Amino acid sequence: MKRLLFIYNPNAGKGLLKPKLSDILDIFVKAGYEVTVYPTQKYRDGYKKVARFEGEYDLLVCSGGDGTLDEVVTGMMQREDKIPIGYIPTGTTNDFANSLHIPKDLLKAADVAVNGEPFACDIGRFNKDVFVYIAAFGLFTDVSYQTKQEIKNVLGHLAYVLEGTKRLFGIPSYRIRVTHDGEVIEDEFVFGMVTNSKSVGGFRNMIGKNVVFDDGEFEATLIKFPKNPLELNDIILSLATGQQDSKYMYSFKTKEVVFESLEEIPWTLDGEFGGEHDSVHIKNERQGLEIMIDPENKSTLMYEAAEILLEAGKEG
Repeated sequence: MKRLLFIYNPNAGKGLLKPKLSDILDIFVKAGYEVTVYPTQKYRDGYKKVARFEGEYDLLVCSGGDGTLDEVVTGMMQREDKIPIGYIPTGTTNDFANSLHIPKDLLKAADVAVNGEPFACDIGRFNKDVFVYIAAFGLFTDVSYQTKQEIKNVLGHLAYVLEGTKRLFGIPSYRIRVTHDGEVIEDEFVFGMVTNSKSVGGFRNMIGKNVVFDDGEFEATLIKFPKNPLELNDIILSLATGQQDSKYMYSFKTKEVVFESLEEIPWTLDGEFGGEHDSVHIKNERQGLEIMIDPENKSTLMYEAAEILLEAGKEG
């Protein structure tokens, strides 16, 4: 019999998983797995469990928000004996799951986790750490990990919006030297992100449409410091509509990028606090993570990627 390790966050997303737990375990068993269940107890518990588990498993399935997924993936990347990961999203935004078309319905997601196909997508190295789909600094990036879980559960996505509006006054900015692909950018920024996702914080237009999850490249967006409220309004409008304005921001695709600053800057990795750094080296590890997705969606992702790469070739 195949063996499955199931790790879940019992507090994620209003405790959505609890009433469906028995049905989910039944799906796992019917798929031919002997299941070991582990509910996380505290911050970083998922990471420690994955990095240190002993014994052989054929599949690891996790359930929770983007932070839980980040912990599990980070733990897996520390191991020599890596195995595919299935994901049942129960968080507030679930950006990465939505980008890969992982079902919102928990039972359908559980079925995909055990009966789907592994998809090898890119993973990010951040100094000595790991991120799944976003590393970011600046405006609003502390909203996710500073907003209390109880507030997220009650208000959902609105909690992020309400908490974020508090940051609009007294915006901090950072003088940063950015090096990528032989190019050097030096400017004053209020926000920056390196991503492998079609949405951030639930907003689909912030990154652009030409995202390929397994091409070995990230999408980077850096927003300059606005000189007045009008410029800030233009920046927010351009992000909301997906029309990136070169007057206010830099955007590029890259395999590797270095950020250097005189002061230590707080970063967030997949919505969790990633520490304060004055030097950050981000590198794309191409197809370093195997995650279970629906076979039809795998074909869709491959078709979308082929179209994007073909269009890029024409423009080149």
